[in-house]
Amino acid sequence: MNLKTFHTVFFIGIGGIGMSAIARYFLANGKKVGGFDKTSTTITTLLQKLGAEIHFKDAVRNIPHHFLDVENTLVVYTPAIPHKHLEYTYFLEQGFNVQKRAAVLGGITKNTFCLAVAGTHGKTTTSAILGHLMKSSKATSFLGGIAENYNSNLILGEGEVTVVEADEFDRSFLQLSPNIACVTSMDADHLDIYGNDSVLKDAFFAFANKVSDVLIVAKGIPLRGLTYAVEEPADYKAFNLSIKKGTYIFDVKTPSEILKEVELHLPGRHNVMNALAAIAMASVYGVPLIEIKKSLKKFKGVQRRFSYKIKTDDLVLIDDYAHHPTEINAVINSVREMYPTEKVLGIFQPHLFTRTRDFVDDFATSLGKFDELFLLDIYPARELPIKGVSSSWLLDKIDLELKKIISKNEVLINIKKSSAKVIVMMGAGDIGILINDVVNEITKSVKV
Repeated sequence: MNLKTFHTVFFIGIGGIGMSAIARYFLANGKKVGGFDKTSTTITTLLQKLGAEIHFKDAVRNIPHHFLDVENTLVVYTPAIPHKHLEYTYFLEQGFNVQKRAAVLGGITKNTFCLAVAGTHGKTTTSAILGHLMKSSKATSFLGGIAENYNSNLILGEGEVTVVEADEFDRSFLQLSPNIACVTSMDADHLDIYGNDSVLKDAFFAFANKVSDVLIVAKGIPLRGLTYAVEEPADYKAFNLSIKKGTYIFDVKTPSEILKEVELHLPGRHNVMNALAAIAMASVYGVPLIEIKKSLKKFKGVQRRFSYKIKTDDLVLIDDYAHHPTEINAVINSVREMYPTEKVLGIFQPHLFTRTRDFVDDFATSLGKFDELFLLDIYPARELPIKGVSSSWLLDKIDLELKKIISKNEVLINIKKSSAKVIVMMGAGDIGILINDVVNEITKSVKV
């Protein structure tokens, strides 16, 4: 697959976070880009402003004619689309070059010096920090979230060096050819794809074997490489942690140096770990530590990763992508660290029936750490319902007095009835869209 031979690129599922980064890349490189997605979003609107032709109804007649040249058009699809998708089926039957997103990303980065961030949790923030640190090295970064500094999931460079978020879903990361890589975590997830935890771990071992130069791993992960940790011995160690006006201050020990008073404007020790992984990767690549320190101080974060939507003396509303028990634990721990005396309300939209089923007891434990909890119905994404798996089933397992299931149109009225000062809305479904409506309504009635 020689990407240079294609003049037009059509994306099926163009609004996805990983898909849209590649679409942006092709637009920046002069390709004609178009695509389909189910709904119009902020991401699709921004792509349209950049010149992408996008439609939202699955019908072959909606494909612009200039994307129907079988010799010149590359078709990229996300595995989240149904196999009965009409446009996807058409392109296959007509003999177009149809590729998964992961294969295209692998093709773009294959002949570059590639830094890849993998892990079931932490990879989006880590890769965003790393992309920011590597900007001075003119790296092109493909991110799994919108970096606040750039309001984009693509940081354009000169193309010889790339930073990628290495996604384990559907074994996508095995399409990459990383020179330097990091593994942040290997917790069980995506068991609808892998079947069991041991098969997932095998995929990570296979990914590690693809790394040509240096592998960096969170201490405790059973992979051979340089290690990083907070307040315990490791090749890269963060220590002397303190918090001053909401900013983490810490020192970093590398295999050869000590970097003093590093500043990170993100909450939570898990983000210190994420920053440390990015520091290690950039340092191994050759970015001077003093330059790393200056860049990290300016990093603003990633949208939907502990993002403050409202922050006043009277009300705090936080948006987070957390959709796994480990991620929920990280969120609530960060909230307790920042607001130790306040009542905290959690609003959670479970994502996938299989994930809810596979981790129901862990979800019950993590969600039980809030003072009050509202559960939305399970967001199905690519799945059909599973008998007996529901938000009611999950709610019954949560040891919490103030808990209930509400619909999406009941969120605002229930927030107003709650006495919680700190509210966290979490999930990987359409709760990320819902929160914008909630913020708009609250700001209409309350001075924020």
